[in-house]
Amino acid sequence: MDHYIVFATLALVFSLFIWGKIRHDFVAMIGLFVLLVAGVVPSETAFSGFGHPAVITVAAILIIGKALENSGLIDVVGNALSGMGNNLLLHIAVLCVLVATASAFMNNVGALALMMPVAIHLANESGYSPSKILMPIAFSSLLGGMVTLFGTPPNIIIATFRADVVGQPFGMFDFSPVGLVVALVGLVFIILIGWRFIPHRKSRNRDNQLFEIEDYITEVLVSKESILKGKTIKEVADMINDEVHILGLVRLGQRINLPSENETLDVDDIIILETEADELQNFLSNTGTTLVGGKKFRADAEGADKIKVAEAVIMSDSPLIGRTAANLRMRSRYGVNLIAIARRERKIRKRIDHAVFQGGDVLLLQGREHFLEESIAQMGCLPLAKREIRFGYRTKIPLALGIFFTAIVLVVTGLLPVEVSFSMAAVTMILAGVLPIRKFYTSVNWPVIVLLGAMIPVGEALETSGGAALIAEKIQLLGDYLPVWGVLAVLMATTMILSDVVNNAATVVLMAPVAMGIAEGFGHSVDPYLMAVAIGASSAFLTPIGHQSNTLVMGPGGYRFTDYWRMGLPLDILIIAVAIPMILTIWPIVSP
Repeated sequence: MDHYIVFATLALVFSLFIWGKIRHDFVAMIGLFVLLVAGVVPSETAFSGFGHPAVITVAAILIIGKALENSGLIDVVGNALSGMGNNLLLHIAVLCVLVATASAFMNNVGALALMMPVAIHLANESGYSPSKILMPIAFSSLLGGMVTLFGTPPNIIIATFRADVVGQPFGMFDFSPVGLVVALVGLVFIILIGWRFIPHRKSRNRDNQLFEIEDYITEVLVSKESILKGKTIKEVADMINDEVHILGLVRLGQRINLPSENETLDVDDIIILETEADELQNFLSNTGTTLVGGKKFRADAEGADKIKVAEAVIMSDSPLIGRTAANLRMRSRYGVNLIAIARRERKIRKRIDHAVFQGGDVLLLQGREHFLEESIAQMGCLPLAKREIRFGYRTKIPLALGIFFTAIVLVVTGLLPVEVSFSMAAVTMILAGVLPIRKFYTSVNWPVIVLLGAMIPVGEALETSGGAALIAEKIQLLGDYLPVWGVLAVLMATTMILSDVVNNAATVVLMAPVAMGIAEGFGHSVDPYLMAVAIGASSAFLTPIGHQSNTLVMGPGGYRFTDYWRMGLPLDILIIAVAIPMILTIWPIVSP
């Protein structure tokens, strides 16, 4: 009976994941609470997942990754790339290899976030669309994570599942023989062939605009000094160029969608526009209108002569997600004005201060130059501008690398378990001054930690209730029609599909018990089946919601939801074709 409750709960969880209106960590908590109330998960073990070694290791890896970033290591590498020529293929090759290498030793999203502004800058300088380079480096970050134990959370989780069965977790580089070959083959495909499948998104080379994004929605106020006062919508439309579109009008607090061409504009009317950053500035200058983005910065305030605008993309762990500019009070809390929002796939029909922020949204922000970068970081956003070398941090690169590699040696030699070694390294990074103490907790992607802590008991319930064994039995029936490599391919493909709609960490928690059940049913070693799940969980290439890296590039790259499978589907097929023979070669099917 319990397994039916677990299946029903998982159906609810998957539905909520796909629906996307509730954050993944809250969905996981809902699933846990349902099983807790139903009596499937005992109350005394309900929150045991938060003390699981995998959760501790993931948190430590996130802190170490932020410390490596803060050391200046990637800044030096990124700025060194700016001297490359205008060759698109060379840019793709170098950036993909660098991102994949970095993501093998740090968080995938962190590795991508470090190189993404560099990629956009190179695209801008060379005159090609950022869409040609952003998806390739996002996919490369996923490939790089397959190579090592700490490259991605799925590998860490899989290692702990192996410890439960074999008594020994996967080692630091046990993933490397298979993961490295898969990553190399995947990179060759992306660099030589895959990027050509990506639809071209219109882009212009502009010195004062980081990239062109066509769907900025913003609001301007008709002031007493504006030349638009007393003019009709048609007269205004005749005055402006085709790059500025009037979407609506707000009068006395009431929005008028598609106002009549004969509607006359009055003082204090708000016009809702769809345009680009440059065209917006031209419109304001030519019409005498002002932005509706919050209070003006005081003219006599310190640094008021250095007001600037910046574009930033909302990261997946941003505190902005699910909130609006109005209830966040962005001006008073972060010291910035929200000028415009850009979002792909759907129009923003609400007023911008009432639009609910989503991961991947691109914001046009205004603030004082000396505060703006810090404000963007506090909001959990990534500034889409090329970073300058931070000379003050360069002396800490050897120290950061020394601490990091010491932690690796302690794990490889078996002196300390990975969760202890990396936790010690994270604390040492703080004590050594590589990472400021104020960033210790902000470096952790807490939604992922909560997701893992909640889903681990759910995954255990799937196993203890007999649900995992039941699924394994059904898959084992394929053994009557398919060879072992065929069963592994089905297992990997199933995991891939799940990871395209569900967080990859949650996917592993649910699929690992199934994989162990299949191995037990066949009397095989559990290793090849767990490896198949690990590779499949890191292969979320078909949708922008499967992995945070994919979401992060959607807005800046101008991608649509359906763009991802064009390169992702052949890449998935290639990974299955390469990974299965490698798994069977490195990890014997029959237990010794």
